Amino acid sequence: MSDPRDASDTPTPSALSDEELAVLDAHWRAANYLAVGQIYLMANPLLTRPLTPEDIKPRLLGHWGTSPGLNLVHTHLNRIVKDRGLDALCVWGPGHGGPAVLANAWLEGSYSETYPDVPRTAEGMGVLFKQFSFPGGVPSHVAPETPGSVHEGGELGYALTHAYGAAFDHPDLLVTCVIGDGEAETGPLAASWHANKFLDPVQDGAVLPVLHLNGYKIANPTVLARLPEDELDALLRGYGHDPLYVTGDDPAAVHRAMAAAMDTAADRIAAHQRAAREDGATERPRWPMIVLRTPKGWTGPEEVDGLPVENTWRSHQVPLPEVRENPAHLRQLEAWLRSYRPEELFDADGRPTEQVLACVPEGTARLGSTPYANGGLLLRALPLPALEDHAVRVDRPGSALHSPTQVLGGLLEAVMAATAGRRDFRVVGPDETASNRLQDLYRATGKAWQARTLPTDEHLARDGRVMEVLSEHLCQGWLEGYLLTGRHGLFSSYEAFAHIVDSMVNQHIKWLRTARRLPWRRPIASLNYLLTSHVWRQDHNGFSHQDPGFVDHVLNKSPEVVRVYLPPDANTLLSVADHALRSRDHVNVIVAGKQPTFDWLTLDEARAHCARGAGAWEWAGTEDDGREPDVVLGCAGDVPTQEVLAAADLLRRHLPELAVRVVNVVDIARMMPNEEHPHGMTDAEYDALFTRDRPVIFAYHGYPWLIHRLAYRRTGHAHLHVRGYKEEGTTTTPFDMVVRNDLDRYRLVMDVIDRVPGLGVRAVAVRQAMADTRTRHHAWIREHGVDLPEVAEWSWGGRQA
Repeated sequence: MSDPRDASDTPTPSALSDEELAVLDAHWRAANYLAVGQIYLMANPLLTRPLTPEDIKPRLLGHWGTSPGLNLVHTHLNRIVKDRGLDALCVWGPGHGGPAVLANAWLEGSYSETYPDVPRTAEGMGVLFKQFSFPGGVPSHVAPETPGSVHEGGELGYALTHAYGAAFDHPDLLVTCVIGDGEAETGPLAASWHANKFLDPVQDGAVLPVLHLNGYKIANPTVLARLPEDELDALLRGYGHDPLYVTGDDPAAVHRAMAAAMDTAADRIAAHQRAAREDGATERPRWPMIVLRTPKGWTGPEEVDGLPVENTWRSHQVPLPEVRENPAHLRQLEAWLRSYRPEELFDADGRPTEQVLACVPEGTARLGSTPYANGGLLLRALPLPALEDHAVRVDRPGSALHSPTQVLGGLLEAVMAATAGRRDFRVVGPDETASNRLQDLYRATGKAWQARTLPTDEHLARDGRVMEVLSEHLCQGWLEGYLLTGRHGLFSSYEAFAHIVDSMVNQHIKWLRTARRLPWRRPIASLNYLLTSHVWRQDHNGFSHQDPGFVDHVLNKSPEVVRVYLPPDANTLLSVADHALRSRDHVNVIVAGKQPTFDWLTLDEARAHCARGAGAWEWAGTEDDGREPDVVLGCAGDVPTQEVLAAADLLRRHLPELAVRVVNVVDIARMMPNEEHPHGMTDAEYDALFTRDRPVIFAYHGYPWLIHRLAYRRTGHAHLHVRGYKEEGTTTTPFDMVVRNDLDRYRLVMDVIDRVPGLGVRAVAVRQAMADTRTRHHAWIREHGVDLPEVAEWSWGGRQA
């Protein structure tokens, strides 16, 4: 088969001098030595005496197979960063190769500066070794504890989208992204190759993907490593890249080839940026990438117990698994460690030699010290507008309707305009910005787009800061990378399809929880979700689009990080969004409708209500003279709020003697005990609001059992009855959705009659009227295709605020 690559695609060996080659090789060998030591040793770090079983950790954890390749990339990145004066960040896709990244951070000194108790000495090396994957130590993966990291890498698939998120609006930044060939098999990574169609060579930095093909996963070969060369090359070129190839197992030859590839890639990146920024070129660049083929477990044991290990899947984790028990394994480990010639790499005190450090940049140019990996250092407060400029006027509750998200769109437009010069705010979403009524954003910016355009296209712009791509994984990854490197943003999504990133948000929450415990990690802007086109107004799209369970998933996570808000109208949405955009180190989930919704609260009332998180709407109930109500109608979410108020209206007309309290919950964590969540209510607060012993009929936006789970320890839980979505949906009318799930106003009135002691006998006629209306509803929509006139034309007729 002919080689598909032109001579220009495979870099010629770099003109490295022998001295430069020796420097690179010394640094690489030192990093490899430190990586092996972290996996195995808890004492005798410099091998000043023969190894004994007592020097070995009792539990051997870690991943060796990818570490030599990561060390190679780190070594060569050091060289071009230092030689060219670059601002650089590296995203380590094989984050399970934590020993390599930790080794390099320790070598360059950034680790000891961050953790002074781990100095660059023999003593510090011993601490570095012992703490790795050890109780009370550091994780085996690249983690928030790792200087220079923005990517955990334990869950594969997200490295490249994180890298692009980091590069957006950082025009001087080079983001190298190492992609393991196992990760390259994942769906999110496959989609991420298309992110180069959104990278603006003028306003954004550059991403240099390094596809590391070492051939194997845990127990199997990898797909891309086994593709014929011409097929792999066609695939990568089809993604729009200009690949450079580095292949080999001879260290000297690989060093020369890797240096040439790095130089070539850096030259091509600079040329593309210069053409766009200085010459006005508008053609989408073919950005370079590197395909690095080196053996898995390179420089490790070739065979163990007669079985091949290097360049096989057996080197993935711990190549010598029985070192404490097997003298032969112990001797083999010592020979492996000594093969790096540590006496040439570290002085008698354990400090790296001048030769080892000769390629390392200084100060914040070091990969472990770059401020781009500690985004809070770069973060500036958003210039948020006055809410009064965007609030809707509310003369009396329920007198007018507005689309909450369209009102929010005006605020976001103002933020986008105010950040036009500083470019540190983006809105991402999967093809739904206008569908979610946020189209006012396009008055301030366009949609990022570098591919071909047609006359029929709208709002596409090379420098746009609204980002739409039909991959929730890409949207999430872009925004995470953007936030972690010091900027702000919002993710707008159809509610049902936020589930696609369940696992990604889980990883981000874990990152934030850990980072909050590290004093050197500066707070970053919160990850803000706007979930709209929600379950109750997906009557036109049907069952597939009806799922409110993302809130349940998020509320399972760390209480110090997660926040969930269900604003009932436009002004409360403005108040919540203002709070979320100002917050730090949180994941804020905001669920709000895009369809016209009644305006219930003025801006001042909305601010006070959102600050409380939950409160009684006195104007909506029928309590008199401060006596306890006969029943509490609770609600959370815009449609449940409307149904509760409609039910209260019916009760006022049909059962005027009944004392009703209406409670609206904006911050759903308020339902939790304060011991379980920082926003939770004390028992005294909860009892004062919901009472200790009166029936509570609670209309909730999502799955009803979530409210029971949050409130199960409350005194009055036995009296709590929750209505919500119970997986009944189809293509139907808006009101039929709530009827199908027993969340409608008539069902709520029936619940009140059934649960208030003694009321059932006195109100039997009212209950029957409610049931009859529900029956009439079913016949009406099947004949007319629209909701009953008394439902479609309903407006609040009760007391006013």
